Amino acid sequence: MAYQISDSCISCGACEAECPVSCISQGSDKYVIDADVCISCGACAGVCPVDAPQET
Repeated sequence: MAYQISDSCISCGACEAECPVSCISQGSDKYVIDADVCISCGACAGVCPVDAPQET
């Protein structure tokens, strides 16, 4: 299952830089993950300081 970024995102960008398939981008109020590209590796969750990426 793909990851999704929760509202706790502080837009620090750590997750975007860590994603091996470049499926994370800055949205209007937080970062967003393209679920069709996400490989559910968890790299984003491992670097997020507020645990915003959650597996859906």
